[in-house]
Amino acid sequence: MAAAEESQLYRDLMRFKPGGLTPNGWAVKAGVSRSVWADMRRHGNPSRRTLAKLLAVAGSSLAEFEALQIGTAPEIHAAPASPAGVGDARAPAWRPAPTAPVPLLSTAICGEYQDGDRHIEMNEIDISNVVEQLRRPDSLVGDREVYAVTIVGDSMWPRFRPGRRVVVSPKAPVAIGDDVVVQLRGVDDPNGQEPVRILIKELQRRTAGFVELRQFSPDVSFRIEANEIAAIHKVMGEVF
Repeated sequence: MAAAEESQLYRDLMRFKPGGLTPNGWAVKAGVSRSVWADMRRHGNPSRRTLAKLLAVAGSSLAEFEALQIGTAPEIHAAPASPAGVGDARAPAWRPAPTAPVPLLSTAICGEYQDGDRHIEMNEIDISNVVEQLRRPDSLVGDREVYAVTIVGDSMWPRFRPGRRVVVSPKAPVAIGDDVVVQLRGVDDPNGQEPVRILIKELQRRTAGFVELRQFSPDVSFRIEANEIAAIHKVMGEVF
């Protein structure tokens, strides 16, 4: 089916499609009939029950999907079942839930990591001090744990310009080559402290015993022992 024949609601729904499933495979797994799926794809008029079944398979919910809708939500009108008895009873139209903003945490340079002249920049964030609420990217509507930090030094230049804000996800899978925020354990508190010391770097290697990171200015690769690390979060990109 040509993209021009696809409803806006269907295109929004595709952002939630589970990996490893085709759109039709997703419908089958959710127990949505072929006729209901085709009608929704073209006209964008599913019932809330149909959406809930699809989103449950995707590990999401109606609330998260509705938060994605910007402006006027598509109306869902009452309609009789098809002559063959296929289809759902239509629910009343609903209004979208507001999209939660992303908290921008207070960020500052707090010194250098390790001794010597390697100039490995270290930052700190104050998780109790939210300095601004930023617009949540549509792709992160379903991630309730995201936060943002400010790039306050130039150690990751030219990847990130000082002063830019980046959004960070604690739940996103982390892979080699990703930019990451490494939260370091506190000196006295093994579970961390406030403010929290962090390293914003590129992940180069990860083993059970250590993590290897890289910064770009100056270009330095270095290791951190696993017992020094409280958490590793993925940098999802800049947010404006």
